[in-house]
Amino acid sequence: MKAYAAEFVGTFWLVLGGCGSAVLTAAFPDVGIGLLGVALAFGLTVVTMAYAVGHISGCHLNPAVSIGLWAGKRFPANQLLQYILAQVLGAVAAGGALYLIASGKAGFDVSAGFAANGYDAHSPGGYSLTAALITEVVMTMMFLLIILGATDKRAPQGFAPIAIGLGLTLIHLISIPVTNTSVNPARSTGVALFTGDWAIGQLWLFWVAPIAGAIIGALIHRYVFKSED
Repeated sequence: MKAYAAEFVGTFWLVLGGCGSAVLTAAFPDVGIGLLGVALAFGLTVVTMAYAVGHISGCHLNPAVSIGLWAGKRFPANQLLQYILAQVLGAVAAGGALYLIASGKAGFDVSAGFAANGYDAHSPGGYSLTAALITEVVMTMMFLLIILGATDKRAPQGFAPIAIGLGLTLIHLISIPVTNTSVNPARSTGVALFTGDWAIGQLWLFWVAPIAGAIIGALIHRYVFKSED
């Protein structure tokens, strides 16, 4: 139960910190943090939680990561459902908290986006479904390769959270214009439920593509980079 609670809290922090920076401060007058700030915020949530709860749950914070770790023989199948449920609940709780905060400002309009992920007309840069699909698969694949490589017993010890957090930051810097960056089905679900309408209609992509990318990344690491011993 401690592990599930850690995943709930960690995913709550990831969505509140990452999506909160996008909704509340990305374009705030005069001191907006912009795309770079939002990307860094997502990376910082992972770094901080990896050190805070990594020793309790492994700090997955992401159904695609949990599934990828299972595919890479790093995580038992009998805990997958519980981890994913805890992550989604944490993300939805964070989405609710963020909604309560954001709606406290006059003129707030959740339909404007609320940091939801999308494609076509709902892509920040107007990118197509195909472009969004490829982006999410490739970015999540690379994320799993970073995670599995940084946590390998041959890697420098104690630095994995930094590598993983910087990896997530880089992923956001590349893909925010395309999909608003998901690579995490829980993160997408947590804000889509409050955005409603189109965000829920397009949510399927942000489950299918990250999970597919995570499995591909795990299989590449398992058969190409796995330690011989």
